[in-house]
Amino acid sequence: MSHKHPIVAVTGSSGAGTSTVKHAFEQIFTRENINPVIIEGDSFHRYDRAAMKEAMAKAEAEGNTNFSHFGAEANLFDKLEELFKSYSESGTGQRRLYLHSDEEAVPYDGLTPGQFTPWEDIPTNTDLMFYEGLHGGVATDDTDVAAQVDLLVGVVPSVNLEWIQKIHRDNAERGYSEEVIVDTILRRMHDYVHYITPQFSRTDINFQRIATVDTSNPFIARDIPTPDESFIVIRFKDPTKFNTDFPYLLDMIPNSFMSRRNTIVVPGSKMGMAMELILTPIIHDMIEKARKMR
Repeated sequence: MSHKHPIVAVTGSSGAGTSTVKHAFEQIFTRENINPVIIEGDSFHRYDRAAMKEAMAKAEAEGNTNFSHFGAEANLFDKLEELFKSYSESGTGQRRLYLHSDEEAVPYDGLTPGQFTPWEDIPTNTDLMFYEGLHGGVATDDTDVAAQVDLLVGVVPSVNLEWIQKIHRDNAERGYSEEVIVDTILRRMHDYVHYITPQFSRTDINFQRIATVDTSNPFIARDIPTPDESFIVIRFKDPTKFNTDFPYLLDMIPNSFMSRRNTIVVPGSKMGMAMELILTPIIHDMIEKARKMR
């Protein structure tokens, strides 16, 4: 962790909705005139798309039916920890990109979707590092990525809601069949329990979306519950760390309430508003300290 070169990480499972939090941070960065270096979690997978298929087939042939993007074997946790350490110490490090689509691959001659760009030095003179992906708070016997992060935010819907979101997203955006998506969920379950879930005990703030409609069978849900059909449970690990002003939040966010001394609940439609009210002063103070030190 570093006051001079702070690191902010948003971590959450596939289908959790981390992109919503990413958008809130982007708005804050623009308003506060912050120049971040963006790190995508997918770029620290060990295998590109083709190699991952081969690795999965090999693992399954050897009796391992749990090999997935969620686990240590399919990721470069050591490289991610190395980047975070390097940035916190000197504002430097190396990153690469994972090309998700034809549009992303256009600037890179000879590369196609599903491949990585070459490793390269990150831009200099940035204000902070912003990570969004699966493993911003991961810790194993060999690596501790979470220990390098100054602000760790978790995005973790109730599991059934998470599955509904994933099924609908992968079907609509990626063309996967429901059967393929369910097989993926089942294959990832072991790594989900051992590598994804434990991160949410390390996060500084969790945003957990809870549906107020029946999601008991996510595999037959015809649509994703709307924000108006949801509540957002926001848990602060240590409210004193960021001087969280709960009375102010309760006053500013209509129909919000405290469910525990460190937990505020807000209507689903107010999620973006709550994020900006909570995160803006934290980021502002973080950057002010960093700029003074530099």
